[in-house]
Amino acid sequence: MSFFPNRALPTKQKYQTNYRPNLVSLMTLCANNYMLLLKVLANNKAAGETRQFFISDFLSYTVTIKEVTRYTSVISFEQESLKLSLDNIPKVVANGLHPRMSIRLYHDARMAEVLATQDIRQVKPRYGYPNSQMHQQDEKQQTNQFLNEWLHLCLQLGQVNIKLPS
Repeated sequence: MSFFPNRALPTKQKYQTNYRPNLVSLMTLCANNYMLLLKVLANNKAAGETRQFFISDFLSYTVTIKEVTRYTSVISFEQESLKLSLDNIPKVVANGLHPRMSIRLYHDARMAEVLATQDIRQVKPRYGYPNSQMHQQDEKQQTNQFLNEWLHLCLQLGQVNIKLPS
């Protein structure tokens, strides 16, 4: 409603119902995740190398380098938790309690992007809402933010087994 009763609101001021990703926020988050992943990986750069962070007796994270090319790397990041108790529950439930992500690092752009997560093969920039898979409109932003929180947890509380030269 306008302050002046005879003047209608312009159509441009109506609320937009379509979700628009905030690219500046997403790119900043991806750049931050890249720097944190470099710290987590330390000097591991070859395919097949693994690093494990122990948070507590029941929680650890495993980072594995899956693929290395000239400008990119693909890594997997998995949470290992409560392994002993997962044997007696259905596989669908156990899958939900075993979060994991596939991440691509773009070394030339210095960015890291979550490619896939446990129930999403390819994370899209946005989803229509509502949808049959119950994804949020900003699923890509939320997934990359979740990766950021995992990385901070590993760097702040994680303990790593280091082999000492003999």
